[in-house]
Amino acid sequence: MSKADEIRVKLEAALAPSALDVVDDSESHRGHGGYQEGGESHYNLRIRAELFEGKSRIARHRMVHAALGPELIGRIHALALDLDVP
Repeated sequence: MSKADEIRVKLEAALAPSALDVVDDSESHRGHGGYQEGGESHYNLRIRAELFEGKSRIARHRMVHAALGPELIGRIHALALDLDVP
């Protein structure tokens, strides 16, 4: 399973998002630190979830990181998050 698929499965299970976009943006970072041949190093996530209601930006980020877990987070160089309620 690709990292993008792992991300999608974990976030859907933990956050039940109404919208989830997982974009592998690795190629645009070719030649920069953390780039890995074959991609799967830099991701942009757009998540809309009711569970974010009333949570601060930091709390939302922590929810995403907790859902992904330290093992998966450790295999990703960069994670850009766009988090909001539907």
